Amino acid sequence: QVQLVESGGGLVQAGGSLRLSCAASGRTFSSDAMGWFRQAPGKEREFVAQITGSGGSTYYANSVKGRFTISRDNAKNTVYLQMNSLKPEDPGVYYCAATGGTTVYNVWGQGTQVTVSS
Repeated sequence: QVQLVESGGGLVQAGGSLRLSCAASGRTFSSDAMGWFRQAPGKEREFVAQITGSGGSTYYANSVKGRFTISRDNAKNTVYLQMNSLKPEDPGVYYCAATGGTTVYNVWGQGTQVTVSS
């Protein structure tokens, strides 16, 4: 069973940091582009960051560029999102996703909640 499980969410003060993890299982994900998305209450899910299968290229939403860093450890089948300088506009449920060898994200985790207090 192909599965993505996120962890590391929680409550943090504005300006603080969190590190999210996404553990993949069921098959090898080293060829998949992996991404992080987030959804705030009442808003649509939005793209946060993406990393290619090799980890050689990364992409970020403008709103998180310079503050968030996506990385992966293919030996552990795990993707990370280091979030620094968290802002009041960063909260939401953060989802990990994989492209499954296609050009679209077709495998999703259940999400982990991030809350930022001002």
